Amino acid sequence: MKIICIGRNYADHAKELKNQVPSEPVIFIKPDTALLRNNDPFFVPDFAEDFHYETELVVKINRLGKHIAPEFAHRYYDEIGMGIDFTARDLQSKLKEKGLPWEKAKAFDASAGISKQFVPKSKFKDVQNINFKLLVNGELRQDGNTNDMLFKIDDIIAYVSKFFTLKIGDLIYTGTPAGVGRVNIGERFEVFLEEDKMMDFLIK
Repeated sequence: MKIICIGRNYADHAKELKNQVPSEPVIFIKPDTALLRNNDPFFVPDFAEDFHYETELVVKINRLGKHIAPEFAHRYYDEIGMGIDFTARDLQSKLKEKGLPWEKAKAFDASAGISKQFVPKSKFKDVQNINFKLLVNGELRQDGNTNDMLFKIDDIIAYVSKFFTLKIGDLIYTGTPAGVGRVNIGERFEVFLEEDKMMDFLIK
């Protein structure tokens, strides 16, 4: 399986990082070793100084597909989960300044937190009107709605499939809203999809 991530998919997040709002999806990939499962703690690595959280809705691909038409993209997933894309922000900035790839800052071990459970998408009237949020030590840090995506879920699936064959079990992290911030040792992260608590883990 592979982890496909969409960057800058919420305009307010792009602006808070002083990035241009993209005209097409920004794609990067993480290896399966990036997964942080089962509410295991996130241990802050020692190769950078400024790690950030990015809370994201995640879709799980359920069939093989390539060159998928947008009108058929909804057939390629039936479950929705939550994830956190951990980013070494200071390292990422240095790499971007040099015009180098982001992998060291984005795809390191345990950089892709994923919820233990996924929810059937049939539970939601409209996948483009789903609320999700992150609490850090009980304080609201990110509050998003999929309606604010620049590129909708079905369009993302269609676009990604132009370049990469999608396989059963692949995960697509669909981007983060505004409110990203620094990760600090001792914090407790709780992630909600509507009213369902999907993740609950510690930073160590």
